[in-house]
Amino acid sequence: MTSFVSKLSKAIIAADNPLCVGLDPFVQNIPLIFGAPNKISTLEAFFNEVIDALQGNVAVIKPQIGLFEPWGADGFALVSRLTSRAKANGLLVILDAKRGDIGTTAQGYADAYLGPNPAIDCDCVTLNPYLGIETLEPFVKNALAYGKSIAVLVRTSNPGAKDFQDLMVAGEPLWVKVAQSLKPIEARLMDSDMSSLMVVIGATWPNEAAKLREILPHTQFLIPGYGAQGGSAEDAFAGLINKGNRMEGGLISSSRAVLYPQGAQDCENIAAWRDIFSQNLDNVIADLRLASENVIARV
Repeated sequence: MTSFVSKLSKAIIAADNPLCVGLDPFVQNIPLIFGAPNKISTLEAFFNEVIDALQGNVAVIKPQIGLFEPWGADGFALVSRLTSRAKANGLLVILDAKRGDIGTTAQGYADAYLGPNPAIDCDCVTLNPYLGIETLEPFVKNALAYGKSIAVLVRTSNPGAKDFQDLMVAGEPLWVKVAQSLKPIEARLMDSDMSSLMVVIGATWPNEAAKLREILPHTQFLIPGYGAQGGSAEDAFAGLINKGNRMEGGLISSSRAVLYPQGAQDCENIAAWRDIFSQNLDNVIADLRLASENVIARV
């Protein structure tokens, strides 16, 4: 079975960029050409167009399930349809669910997202480890069995992350202790020289990203916070691995900066929206490529 990290590496090389596009539905930002606000059909029409526009241009999408859950069962079902569409279009899917629980409940989540017959067909799911490393075990087993991955929250991009993640434990910040505890999982998910384990480290913390790379040299980084949250493109590359001709070892995630470009809400038809969306996507990718070149050139 092909490992997640192998699939991810090939997809990033094919796209020639490490952009991961978050699917975050903010109804006030979706152009009216897709339908009336607050209708599930509007979300579906919009994100179907987004997914089709991303095909061949990026490697990965990341639906934020919490922003679909206000629509209840319809929202959950829509995420399932969108992930199926994305995978049919050749995109990998990280489900941003931030699950974290114990025992049989953790197993239920693991089977729902990473099992052989998942409720939502994703390649990776984000997890909160702060109930203990044991809570990750059902997900790790399923990742090994089915060629999937987990993305563990370590140093998140929000300003309030410092409230707990920076607390000192035996002389080191708590987030460092969490990262150190993931080393056995990094080893279990190894394939060649890289691991299918992912960790979440915000683009807003470039110094911490470099430290995290020292702790987990083979792990894939999932890097939110680029764009609307204030992280620069070069900051986002801080924890990636310089291979001389490209930066490897992770994904840089952006949602609002990609989904809702300036002028899109004024479009009077889908064709005009497609032009604006595609141009903005090209600009975001170009920004990342330039930042990558600048980081490589500094070495």
